[in-house]
Amino acid sequence: MQLGLMVAIQEDVTWEAWLRVVVLAEQLGFESVWTSDHLWTVFPGLTRETLAMWPALTAAALLTSRVRIGQLVSPTTYRHPVELAQNAVALDHLSEGRYILGIGAGWQDREHEAFGFRLPPPGERVERLREALQVIRALWQGAPVHHSGTFFALDGAVLRPTPRRPEGIPILVGGGGERRTLRIVAEFADEWNPGFVDPESYRRKNALLEEYCRELGRDPETIKRTLMVTYVIGRTQEELRERVRRVIRWRGGDERSVAPDEALGELRRRWWLVGTPEEIVEQIQRWARLGIERIMLHVFDPLDEDGLELLARDVLPAVTT
Repeated sequence: MQLGLMVAIQEDVTWEAWLRVVVLAEQLGFESVWTSDHLWTVFPGLTRETLAMWPALTAAALLTSRVRIGQLVSPTTYRHPVELAQNAVALDHLSEGRYILGIGAGWQDREHEAFGFRLPPPGERVERLREALQVIRALWQGAPVHHSGTFFALDGAVLRPTPRRPEGIPILVGGGGERRTLRIVAEFADEWNPGFVDPESYRRKNALLEEYCRELGRDPETIKRTLMVTYVIGRTQEELRERVRRVIRWRGGDERSVAPDEALGELRRRWWLVGTPEEIVEQIQRWARLGIERIMLHVFDPLDEDGLELLARDVLPAVTT
């Protein structure tokens, strides 16, 4: 198991806080650091400041020398494959090969409507993702690309420089759609992140992914299974109560209207990582037994350095391989 950190940079995260988490990820021994890719908050009714993804990842590449970096995930509904391909190569070179391109079909209807992007029906979205991946891989070859597809058209486009490695940049596909998305994972992905799942739904989706891989003649073990999970950690019950109060505020709620112990119970039912370091180790090991190879720990409060240090000291050594 590997542990990374993920920060939702659309939720009032300052540049100072983001850069501090990046540096801490490197110093504390985490395997990777990730951003989200949204144009505004995912919580309806809130107005929050948002950091731009490409500068955030560029800063992470330049500030670190060991951790992997990437996004969870860029939607092909408002990120053109040429933009994704070119920025991915730049980050591949700036990070000396530590960048992973996270890509998905898109989902947030409010965001698309507000910023003037069409959000197609699910089936069309997934086919757009498939074609975008074809274009990206073709551009990474460095030769002229002639592509006339349903969604994208290129006429002799050449993208230089090319990725550092002949096989290109690792691609992480996000999503768990069982009829279409998992087929794309089997066809294109080096890594898979299914989104928000419980263990039972993960088992079902993973079995389908293995079936699609067999149909394509691909070894399912060549795809790394990953999972993003939000955590609430505390040495004591009172520490847990204080941190869950912060979660309630972060989600735009009134902490006075929710009993902390009830909120903690609800988060456990949603399969968040919740508890003491020992309890969180046990919860991570449960996912490891299902085949998850990396967990991206969603840092809802990037200013909580004590929580990050607690994870690094008491959880990281117990679960990492």
